[in-house]
Amino acid sequence: MTDIKAVIFDLDNTLLDRSGTFKAFAISFLQHYFDHLESRQLLLERIIELDQDGYKDKRELFEELLAELPWASKPALSELMQYYNDHYVKNAKLMEHAWDVIKHIQSKYKTALITNGRKEIQYGKIDRLGLRASFDFIIVSEEAGYKKPDRRIFEAATNALSLQPAQCIYIGDHPANDIEGAYQAGLSAIWMKVNQPWRENLMAKPLHTISKLNELLFLL
Repeated sequence: MTDIKAVIFDLDNTLLDRSGTFKAFAISFLQHYFDHLESRQLLLERIIELDQDGYKDKRELFEELLAELPWASKPALSELMQYYNDHYVKNAKLMEHAWDVIKHIQSKYKTALITNGRKEIQYGKIDRLGLRASFDFIIVSEEAGYKKPDRRIFEAATNALSLQPAQCIYIGDHPANDIEGAYQAGLSAIWMKVNQPWRENLMAKPLHTISKLNELLFLL
């Protein structure tokens, strides 16, 4: 990979421990709204299940929670959405070894970050973790007007770095959004295997598959 000039990262469940972040948020959510219950473990497991690894629309998620959970006093949907906006970002956690990997990559390559989601939430996590200065370019799908796997969001990053797609390698956890999206835009990719299973109908084949971020120290 001597011709690679830039490394482009996904955020959630790649650099950010999205699973750990959401679990910490869900625990705080249950402590706030369900302190009348002695045990909240089953509710925690159900919230994590309904969240679908972050791919369920949050309004839909909280509508389901309002209908299903044993509320002492049922709040308005708008209140729950505001609670999410106010508290989710505060629970942001980095993947293990993330800073070591970022510093290593920065010393050798240009860097960029592509993430799907709302600007308020995604930039909130980025700034909470102190990541903004670590990247030459960052783009969030809400501000781009299109989201992964749309090739245009990958092209926005490579253009901003003044590089050809073949000079960039992309790292992400979602087989379709990240690996297939990068492939369709002309980038090589490394799959960070976390929660999402591989999909056999994809055209893309990752250069490497990793399960821990620090494996990148030996690959790049």
